[in-house]
Amino acid sequence: MNASKKIHIRSENSDFQFIETLRRNRAKRQKSRSFFVEGVRQINLLLEHYWQIQGLYYAEDRVLSSWAQGVIEKAHEATLFELPTALLEKLSQKNETSELLAVVSMPGNDLTRIPLKNNFLTVLIDRSANPGNLGTILRSCDALGVHGVVVTGHSVDLYDPAVIAASAGSLFALPTVRLPSHNEVTPWLEKVKSALPEFQIIGSSAQGTKTLQQQDFTNPTLLLVGNETKGLSHAYKELCDTLVTIPMAATSTASSLNVACATTVMLYEVGRQRAA
Repeated sequence: MNASKKIHIRSENSDFQFIETLRRNRAKRQKSRSFFVEGVRQINLLLEHYWQIQGLYYAEDRVLSSWAQGVIEKAHEATLFELPTALLEKLSQKNETSELLAVVSMPGNDLTRIPLKNNFLTVLIDRSANPGNLGTILRSCDALGVHGVVVTGHSVDLYDPAVIAASAGSLFALPTVRLPSHNEVTPWLEKVKSALPEFQIIGSSAQGTKTLQQQDFTNPTLLLVGNETKGLSHAYKELCDTLVTIPMAATSTASSLNVACATTVMLYEVGRQRAA
């Protein structure tokens, strides 16, 4: 461990309050451009995908595992914070307190982070309102071959601990960009169209003109999914080449699927077509 970067916390001082506030306060996260992470899988993925860890917090009165010591060695630029177990327990959101907690830098919201591949597949999420849904969508995107995710509009915070937990760390494996509205996305779409002439924008809607199975997804695709209750905004519907719907069984009493479930179904169909 690098002793020159080690800070001892003895009380709920400013260093303690900083990470405690990051955990629960969106405005603080945005102002500091940093966020709170805990969990072995999440921290391993942070390191694997080269996210910048600003600080690591651990109990001074416990012997660290070889895993924790390895993380500290790899995150050599991070400031180390030692604190009593009782204070670490106050910061942790798990029933069994995590061995390490991390403060991590947010990457830039730059759409060029999403690669323009010939088999381009990106998901844009419009005004997601539920942390569990957003995290689950990120997890499905990671599992089903999506190259990047864009989140726009007044939505749940991408760096909310509940989103990170629901994503099972997939947030760290996917280029994910947060933008205010469609206005910031439109110039990028023109660049994608220029680079990939067969590029298409497909929106999901209960009023879609095609069923999911009728749509050809073998071309480079941006898949748009909307808000849990309001669906896609009018502005995004106008950008779409086609709106598709997922047909319900004739015997079904459900009129639609949960947005995370619907996105997973659509991505599975994309993968099925591209593998055929």
